[in-house]
Amino acid sequence: MLKSRSTEDSLISNIVYGIENVKGLDVSILDLRDIENTVCRYFVVCTGSSNTHVSAIVSAIKKTVSKELKEKPYHTEGNENSEWVLIDYINVVVHVFQKQIREYYNIEELWGDAKTTKVASNY
Repeated sequence: MLKSRSTEDSLISNIVYGIENVKGLDVSILDLRDIENTVCRYFVVCTGSSNTHVSAIVSAIKKTVSKELKEKPYHTEGNENSEWVLIDYINVVVHVFQKQIREYYNIEELWGDAKTTKVASNY
């Protein structure tokens, strides 16, 4: 089943709200729709300051999306060490990194052709 544009917008908004609710850092949205052979339509990327913070961000995202949209992720991986957790909502994939891991993998650079939107933090 394909999700409509408004459903993707709502999903992204709720993901960002979950991140901001626990003070996730450096939030970016990468629009991959104009790039051929991508695994999804959007990436949402953010940073947590520690294992505990990454876990809190992941929990907040899942709780917010579940409560507001009644959706659960298709797949989640990386919870074991909480350095890089991936949450797969099919068309939207969330990457929650610790700072040094985010810098090492540099997802934004790897997907440099994507339209990137930085989300201004409210804190």
